Amino acid sequence: MQDKVAMTFHEKFRQYDLGEGHPYRGDRFINAMNFFKEQSLLSLPSLTVVAPKPASKEALLRVHDEDYVNLIFRLASEGKPYDIETPVSPQILEAALLIVGGALKCGETVYSGQAKRGVSLGGGFHHAGRNYGGGFCLFNDIAVLIEYLRAEKGVEKFLVLDYDVHAGNGTSDIYYRDPTVLFISVHQDPRTLYPGTGFTWQTGEGEGKGFNVNVPLPPRTGDTSYLYAVKEVFVPLAEEFKPEIIIANGGSDSHFADALGDLSLTAKGFFALSSLIRGTADEVCNGKLIMLVGSGYNPKVLPLCWYALIAGAVGLQNFDLKEPYTPPVEPSFVRKKVENIIEELKGLLKEKWSCFR
Repeated sequence: MQDKVAMTFHEKFRQYDLGEGHPYRGDRFINAMNFFKEQSLLSLPSLTVVAPKPASKEALLRVHDEDYVNLIFRLASEGKPYDIETPVSPQILEAALLIVGGALKCGETVYSGQAKRGVSLGGGFHHAGRNYGGGFCLFNDIAVLIEYLRAEKGVEKFLVLDYDVHAGNGTSDIYYRDPTVLFISVHQDPRTLYPGTGFTWQTGEGEGKGFNVNVPLPPRTGDTSYLYAVKEVFVPLAEEFKPEIIIANGGSDSHFADALGDLSLTAKGFFALSSLIRGTADEVCNGKLIMLVGSGYNPKVLPLCWYALIAGAVGLQNFDLKEPYTPPVEPSFVRKKVENIIEELKGLLKEKWSCFR
């Protein structure tokens, strides 16, 4: 029998639409759900779709400063943007609270034993910090989920794997001094991409030193080198840290055809990545895993990649859907660069982690 997986989705997610010409459009949710139906994903007996309730202000305030939360609510009521690329309106705020509520619902479902794993569709707003938003993000649902599990379920040790093409600067800032959250971000070299941070030497501060792990990959890194990096860093750290739950976030923006990034994953690569994350969770934390799947800026590949990620999380054994474009070949110099980055990172972290000695 396959493990039960709960996926959160609400019709109103589509209101998280940042406007005509913006890379983040609300139709991503409807297009993805339609694709899941076509592929019979939603009729799997192991997968249940659950409609979340909006996150409360109390849940947000476990992470975000009150002044900041009030600012976002005020901007929403006035229909004013937070910044040039992050508009706010009553509809966007309503959708944001529902998406954050989806992450909380996944946490509740996993910890009540109704499901082994959760998929928070639309989640992963990792650019929001305690008192700032940006990069299309208003509230950090990863951190809101962590603080909910800490306060309500007594969870003490968390591992976050952020595989978005952009570094998770908000999540990193929130937990930079916190040894209870091992944060691992695998992303494109920040010298070449927003938000311009997430270097190997940024390893945490104070008690949190060694618990903030950045794996910056060169542009054009493909499936094999990407998965090599994840296996070399995430897997041994997860085995040594022994978290009580793994929280993973990202979407399709590491795909080779994505409009905002330059990594070169394929849909098959996403399936392999997700299967690896699930397998690691099975080994280190009794399978407890919540995946927040939300990013991606090429509407043609987004449904396929989201499907690949969820198929891996659900535990499907194979993936043979065709790409709409021909995948590029990884240039030979990329692998050497990736290996050097991993060596450098292990050197920086070996004092803290015996798996890197």
